[in-house]
Amino acid sequence: MDFDYFRHNEGTPTNNNRQSLLASGWRPFNREFDWGFLWHLLYTDAGELTQKSLNLASNIADNLGRTNYAWWANILNVVSDNTRYEIEKLWNYITPEPSSPDHRYKDVLSTETPIVQFVSRNSIPIDYVLNRLQEITVLRVLELLGRPDIITQYYLERDFYFPVERFSNWERLDVINTVYAYWSKYDVWLQIDPYDRGRRQYTLMAKKLTPLINKATFDLAMMLSGYQSRVGKVHSQFPIRTFPQDIQSFTDSVQQAVLNQKQLAVLVHGEPGTGKTVWTQAVAKEILVPLGYVIFILDHDAIANFVPPTYLERICIIINEADNLAQDRASEVAQYNNKTEHILSLLDGTLYQSVIDESGIQMQQRLVILMTCNTTERLDPAMLRKGRIDLMYKFEQKFV
Repeated sequence: MDFDYFRHNEGTPTNNNRQSLLASGWRPFNREFDWGFLWHLLYTDAGELTQKSLNLASNIADNLGRTNYAWWANILNVVSDNTRYEIEKLWNYITPEPSSPDHRYKDVLSTETPIVQFVSRNSIPIDYVLNRLQEITVLRVLELLGRPDIITQYYLERDFYFPVERFSNWERLDVINTVYAYWSKYDVWLQIDPYDRGRRQYTLMAKKLTPLINKATFDLAMMLSGYQSRVGKVHSQFPIRTFPQDIQSFTDSVQQAVLNQKQLAVLVHGEPGTGKTVWTQAVAKEILVPLGYVIFILDHDAIANFVPPTYLERICIIINEADNLAQDRASEVAQYNNKTEHILSLLDGTLYQSVIDESGIQMQQRLVILMTCNTTERLDPAMLRKGRIDLMYKFEQKFV
């Protein structure tokens, strides 16, 4: 049976917040006695256990031994708030706490939601696109995980739990304080922290999040051009088999290199109308997406501020008109920006692999860069140096 959702008002009294939790389906969590845990306390902390037990016994004795009150008043005082508080303190000490995340988990992925976009004429929304991608990834992972095994929340010195059989979705869950959820099958924890105006932060923690992230980001693509951004799927007008035979043969070489190399840079050049841009889209859709690559189609301003996300295992970057990006630094135009240095460091791997966590995903990260240009004459000679561009091909036949 579904429950009526009731979101609490920020700034209402704390008792109302507690009533909000109960009204929206949360229930007080009763800690259970565990003989194994008690024996562990006796072995490791017998002094503290003895002291707390004596404090409670002393409190009860004081209440029963008062001489200026009737005997029945002393008995009633035993169940006063003060005595109940002391009993709860001892009970909470001798019983195990509700399960909580191990913050030593090395794989952590966090997002605020909903993401707010700030765009002005002086700022390109690359940060928004990357934050939006991270939000989509976290929310998709939560969809893959499904219903958790436990959901808990601590508020006003009380633990609450939400009956998982009544759980429908995370947006409907009333969050006043930090919420924890756990999936034993995947050994994954979720932490939800509330912000103002209904915004929240979701943090996933696990020993290994990579398989779930790979599934969650399958077929995702991002486009950023000027002040426009879009997150969706790669669209290709023309299949690879519709290209001329020589380009199909070159595509076979690209596919083999993708399978063999951790990092690959491909440059195709030729006159306008020879199919360079649509070819990159076809390669992305037919070769890279099935292999689990997340596609980024970036313009010049975006690539100048782009760093590959560390939580993604396979990344493809598509750069059109690269001759306007990595211009020869000897030219006067190129001296007014640092885009050439940025793209060179991206090709070298120094931009995102100079400092890495050996136990993290970056050790397995794979990067494919597809670039198009009308002519190679304006490119910086350092870009065409061996080891930076792995495969290069000239498109000569007009493509319709």
